[in-house]
Amino acid sequence: MPQGTVILECALLSIMTMFFAVLALDIAMPAVVLSLMALLRWLATMEFHLVQPGRRTA
Repeated sequence: MPQGTVILECALLSIMTMFFAVLALDIAMPAVVLSLMALLRWLATMEFHLVQPGRRTA
C-alpha cells in the first residue's frame, strides 16, 4: 500500500471522527442548556413553606 494512501485514510478517519463528535455535541449541549433552563424555571415557581401551616410554636 503506498504511503500517500495510508496518510489519506488516516486524515479522512480523523476528519470523520471530529465531524461526528462535534455533531453529537451540537445535539447534546442545547439539550443540557434547555433542561437547565426548565429546571431553574421550575425552581423559581415553586412555593416553599418553611413553616407548616396550622402548627403553633411554644
